Amino acid sequence: MDPRILDLFCFWLLLSSLLRLCSAISSASDHRYALGDLVPFYANKVGPFQNPSETYRYFDLPFCPPAHVTEKREDLGEILNGDRLVHAKYELNFRQDKPLQSLCKKTLSVEDVRIFRDAVRKDYYFQMYYDDLPVWGSVGEVVDSSGRVHDRRYFLYTCVHFEILYNEDRVIEIGVATNGETIDITEDKDVVVEFKYSVKWKETNKTFERRMDKYLQQSFLPQHVEIHWFSIMNSCVTVLLLTGFLTTILIRVLKNDFIKYSCDEEIADDFDESGWKYIHGDVFRFPPFKSLFCAVLGSGTQLFMLSIFIFMLAIIGVFYPYNRGALYSALVIIYVLTSGIAGYSAASFYKQMDGVYWVGNLILTGGLFCVPLFLTFCFLNTVAIGYKSTAALPFGTILMILLIWMLVTSPLLFLGGIAGRNSTADFQAPCRTNKFPREIPQLAWYRQTAPQMILAGFLPFSAIYIELYYIFASIWGHKVYTIYSILFIVFMILVISTAFVTIAFTYFQLSAEDHEWWWRSVLCGGSTGVFIFGYCFHYFFARSDMSGFMQTSFFFGYMTCVCYGFFLMLGTIGFKASLLFVRHMYQSIKCE
Repeated sequence: MDPRILDLFCFWLLLSSLLRLCSAISSASDHRYALGDLVPFYANKVGPFQNPSETYRYFDLPFCPPAHVTEKREDLGEILNGDRLVHAKYELNFRQDKPLQSLCKKTLSVEDVRIFRDAVRKDYYFQMYYDDLPVWGSVGEVVDSSGRVHDRRYFLYTCVHFEILYNEDRVIEIGVATNGETIDITEDKDVVVEFKYSVKWKETNKTFERRMDKYLQQSFLPQHVEIHWFSIMNSCVTVLLLTGFLTTILIRVLKNDFIKYSCDEEIADDFDESGWKYIHGDVFRFPPFKSLFCAVLGSGTQLFMLSIFIFMLAIIGVFYPYNRGALYSALVIIYVLTSGIAGYSAASFYKQMDGVYWVGNLILTGGLFCVPLFLTFCFLNTVAIGYKSTAALPFGTILMILLIWMLVTSPLLFLGGIAGRNSTADFQAPCRTNKFPREIPQLAWYRQTAPQMILAGFLPFSAIYIELYYIFASIWGHKVYTIYSILFIVFMILVISTAFVTIAFTYFQLSAEDHEWWWRSVLCGGSTGVFIFGYCFHYFFARSDMSGFMQTSFFFGYMTCVCYGFFLMLGTIGFKASLLFVRHMYQSIKCE
């Protein structure tokens, strides 16, 4: 088969998946049922409540499995989310009450008792889906009357009570209660247990369109909305201060510089030429490691566009609560489709810098973010396989992702690179570059790279610090984040403050006659990612109860990749803002 046909087919497949995602419909069904219809009911997973990444298949615990366990066919996002849905043995027919009845009766062996007791000790929860509505319950409880470990008693819940609300022919809400009948599993001995369940239906006036409102109670509304707005106001004040600070530089300092540097030669002889004009012959000298520099810009531009598209989908309501795997599907699809942007941006800058090894530059661009992410994934997936967790991706899914990368991502990357290489003019510098670089004077310690990175990263980080907790609690906890409009405002504040701060530090650097600003602007702009990584330690050890090797590995492994992505994205924003500023400065004076 012609490779181009394969590429077109994969592109169409990804685009159609994105269109289905944007429809914000959880299944193809219209969710309408007649009296007695069997409503889809799936058991999903179990795991420690405090460790959201450590999840296992529902029937890894010795519950009552059906005679033949039938798995639901899942899409890519559900698999990436760790969902492993199987048909449950419960029969919850539409609008049919059921009194307490037996699900199954079995004898738990000593090994089964130990498995359940370990689950109860670790505060396991289970998750199910009924007509695409999530439902949770606890596996058991620990009774500690004396406060001593050896006096603790472990009880397994054996009865599940379902209460379901309906409106005409649609399911609106489902709740579950498990704290009824229990059985003591403290001792290592065989136990005969009978698992039971009951179903109660009630009518409600709530419409089908509002059935997800219940899950907003697990979000940060309304009790924390004032804190969100306080965070935004605090961030806006920060941005206003930065804007005023930058405006002062542009209007007062630069104005005086322009007057000084634009005066007649006779008057100019009375001045000692110093400051940023003194290095006009070196300020547009291309940085070392040009290929790596352009790869950073290409990857950063792609990640920025990825963020913008994700926010667009979020604001129009695609990522409603518990839309299984929608965010992960969107991340994969949009990242693949924006790889052409990375190739175009990297190749265009590389050509402007007179680069010749453009194929190698595109390969470096394509692997700059993907390779560290893939290596991290390989390690974490191995850990998940060792734990037999649902977080481990099946081999078929891994193979599909690799095929998408080879058949779609790589061609789009090179097509974007070819377009960027062929449509970009030479770099137009306002000043002619000297043949030999000027020696940089000895700089004070606070003008070095590390201190400037600390100062440049602290200000944007302070603007998003409050919002970070809610984001982390959603990703690494059981809260639901729904106020994406506020999050988008905070993101734009982060972008603007990063650009302003980087411009300010670039001006200070040039005023000190240090012309090596190219990499410095990337490092200062991206330093906020380092602060976010530092916040990860604070959140993990001070604000969460996560524990265990697997959860720790997943948290720090994936958050390292996220912070690295922020470094690339914000570093690119910092450089591009500084480039516009530096061009404006040197275009406003006579440099020859």
